[in-house]
Amino acid sequence: MNISLLGKNALVGGSSKGIGKAIALQLASSGANVTVMARNEEALKTVVDEMDTTKGQNHQYLVVDFSDFDGFTQRISMFFENQTVDILVNNTQGPEAGGALEKSVSDYQKAFDLLFKSVVLTTEHALRGMLQKKWGRIINVASISVKEPLNYLALSNSIRAAMVTWAKSLAYDVGKDNITVNSVLTGYFDTDRIASLNAKKAEKMGISPDKVRSAMEEQVPAKRIGRPKEYGFLVTFLASEQAGYISGTNIPIDGGLLKSM
Repeated sequence: MNISLLGKNALVGGSSKGIGKAIALQLASSGANVTVMARNEEALKTVVDEMDTTKGQNHQYLVVDFSDFDGFTQRISMFFENQTVDILVNNTQGPEAGGALEKSVSDYQKAFDLLFKSVVLTTEHALRGMLQKKWGRIINVASISVKEPLNYLALSNSIRAAMVTWAKSLAYDVGKDNITVNSVLTGYFDTDRIASLNAKKAEKMGISPDKVRSAMEEQVPAKRIGRPKEYGFLVTFLASEQAGYISGTNIPIDGGLLKSM
């Protein structure tokens, strides 16, 4: 199957590194014009330089700070004043790790702004153009923890669960306009985020980060951590014409880690 995204404009959040970067690179290699979005301008410039342009694509970057909701609101609103996107990948950095007893109400509010309000706001802007064109793809980067909560990620568990149920509601409302809305439930991937979480776990347990990683790999039926480019393949398919009948779903990409149905 040949996936072509020629002529499609994509906006990818959290794409200066890790999963977001892998998604952006794969969308570009399939022909999309990609705008990468994150807070590190130098890293974004590097990603733009790496992206495929052999099909005549035009790529760009947008500097935003997802943790500053007021500032993000201004930046994303300005972006959409004169641009539209066909493919929106909602992805941000994760909130601080910690259990439920370690977090305050203000922590949950910050996580809500980061993981939910920024996604809804960006999607509202993107939908204007999608509804006019009667075509669109909205793909949310979520977590397997919405199905099987991880006790050390109380903020992520809670707010991402709200995000995927919102996405399910939205899919129903926009399906008639040939717009799909799907959430990808992320397992263990080889990213800076996983390395940071593993380092904190290792410190608490008094063991090395390598031992934490080995134990993590052993939990996964595939016996390895996922490669970010594998994530990019899935998102690129969901962004394609071929995935037009897939909507309102939560798709795990976890090497078989989830035990629930």
